[in-house]
Amino acid sequence: MRPKPTEVLHFSEDPTITRFVPRVAPSSQRSGAYVWAVDDPRAPDYWFPRQCPRAMAWASARTSADDRDRIIGVGCGERVHAIEYDWLEGLQTVELYAYRFSAADFRPIGEPLPHAVVSTVPVEPLGPPERVGNLLQLHQKAGIQLRILDNLWEFWDAVITSTLEFSGIRLRNAKPRA
Repeated sequence: MRPKPTEVLHFSEDPTITRFVPRVAPSSQRSGAYVWAVDDPRAPDYWFPRQCPRAMAWASARTSADDRDRIIGVGCGERVHAIEYDWLEGLQTVELYAYRFSAADFRPIGEPLPHAVVSTVPVEPLGPPERVGNLLQLHQKAGIQLRILDNLWEFWDAVITSTLEFSGIRLRNAKPRA
């Protein structure tokens, strides 16, 4: 599930939203009220149940061959996502929906590189939400390695000290460090 070039997506487990109004996210480190969405490169970050902790890493031009091979694996693609075993059933059973919006209504947010796009005014989807479907198959078709780990922290620590690009979402919901 990816946005078209002139669109951005918002993923939700709620298929009944007709209008998105900016709000301050309880976990946000930003004080502004926003409607959050993602562009094509960041859409895979949200192919999970909303509360699922996930650690993600991908290669970029600045990634060393050693880090790519050590963390992603030799011949294993350019991107890896990791979740804990406790979230596998949720990944397989969640009903996830994507709302499409015009990209013109959003602006990039995040430093040093944007990680999302936001709107500061209410926005309406371009149409009804679309069911995302089988999240395991979505990862497979996108060539994204999906790892199921007992605990995310050892993987996360390796990723954040590497030359890979990375994102961690809902890590506060992960098991405690071993």
